[in-house]
Amino acid sequence: VQLQASGGGLVQPGGSLRLPCAASGSIFSINAMSWYRQAPGKQRELVARITNGGGTNYEDSVKGRFTISRDNAKNTVYLQMNGLKPEDTAVYYCNSNVVIMGGRYEYSYWGQGTQVTVSS
Repeated sequence: VQLQASGGGLVQPGGSLRLPCAASGSIFSINAMSWYRQAPGKQRELVARITNGGGTNYEDSVKGRFTISRDNAKNTVYLQMNGLKPEDTAVYYCNSNVVIMGGRYEYSYWGQGTQVTVSS
């Protein structure tokens, strides 16, 4: 199973970015899908999470600005980021809990990370 994240870049404060992350490989099902971020000198933190039923939760500082969604047919999770602030600058990582073909348990897989820089 591989997760491919993209969509990062340099954006001015107040701007928007959309991060897609596509899972591929021998996938039977995907349970929760999440986005994390890690800023320089800080620990990785959960930004947003979406269950396979569509339930969502967000880190407090992004509520009302970020929206997580998923396309189950494409095994893809998205993070729409609006009203970006300099403190959102970080490497963003996607994570998915995947049950592989022929498997019984879910395992956690990580994407490679995509850099988001918010600066004027």
